Amino acid sequence: MFAIFLYAINAVLPIILLILLGYFLRQKGFVGEKFVKEGNKLVFRVALPAMLFYNVYNVGSLGEINWGTVWFALGSILLLFLLGLLMAVLFVKDKRRKGVLLQCVFRSNYAIIGVPLAEALGGSTGVAVVAILSAFIVPAYNALAVVALSIFTEEEGKRPGVKEVLRRIVTNPLIIAVAAGLLALAIRGLLPTLADGSPVFSLKRDLLFVYKTVETLSRMASPLALIVLGGQFVFSAAGKMLREIVLGTLWRTVLSPAIGLALALGLNAAGVLRFGPAEYTALVALFGTPVAVSSAIMAGEMGNDEQLAGQYVVWTSLASMFTIFMYVVILRSMGLI
Repeated sequence: MFAIFLYAINAVLPIILLILLGYFLRQKGFVGEKFVKEGNKLVFRVALPAMLFYNVYNVGSLGEINWGTVWFALGSILLLFLLGLLMAVLFVKDKRRKGVLLQCVFRSNYAIIGVPLAEALGGSTGVAVVAILSAFIVPAYNALAVVALSIFTEEEGKRPGVKEVLRRIVTNPLIIAVAAGLLALAIRGLLPTLADGSPVFSLKRDLLFVYKTVETLSRMASPLALIVLGGQFVFSAAGKMLREIVLGTLWRTVLSPAIGLALALGLNAAGVLRFGPAEYTALVALFGTPVAVSSAIMAGEMGNDEQLAGQYVVWTSLASMFTIFMYVVILRSMGLI
């Protein structure tokens, strides 16, 4: 148990330290507002899309997909989205903060923290489930995030209609990247194979320079996103939005994972779905991790309250060091992981 707790700290604390580094650099004048704004664009339009394409492309094949787990994960996220929408409407007055709270309720840091967390808890089998789920979860997260950050904001005095929301979804760089990854995955499955079972063409073997470039950009995404986020973080702003911070952090780290895991336990006990240790490990990564780092970047890009979104990244990351440990202890005591 101590080793798991130590891993949870080691998985989440680097996020906090990189955010603090960005904050320190900004306070010392090493980086300025221009760097922060341009860094946001670089992360959102280049680095994060590269990371998502890379992760999806490296899924083994579409045939490895456990559709029961996929549909459960997608259905749970949609349920959390609806609950978050209700919370935003009832408890948040500022329109620029409604979508940010909604996003915090349903969207976890699955892409960045999920894989290493699953590896620590479930080994290679846990990572395999997480990698396959990411091909469906990441597009769902980003599509719903675009909806969440669009429905309450106004543009030129008008709330965006359905066509405008759909346009924002299909032109979102993160959605495009995942779609490209899925397309490449599908094409790879249709190609003839060599004697060793590998496809006759792959980026990694035949266009290694392209593959390595995407891989390098993907590795840059997380640290750069966190440093840029720290550069725009304002600690003094926390007091002005304490109510929203407490509500969002409570949902992201306690209520959302409790609801998701309780549903999984109930469906497994009823025999509707079957979850093994690898699936439960993936579900801890899906529901229990803090809010996605890219959520703050998207909030700023789409005219929402990026300060509140940044506060959520920090406080949910801090709280999750304790709540992840709690959920792991509960599941282990039940013999499920």
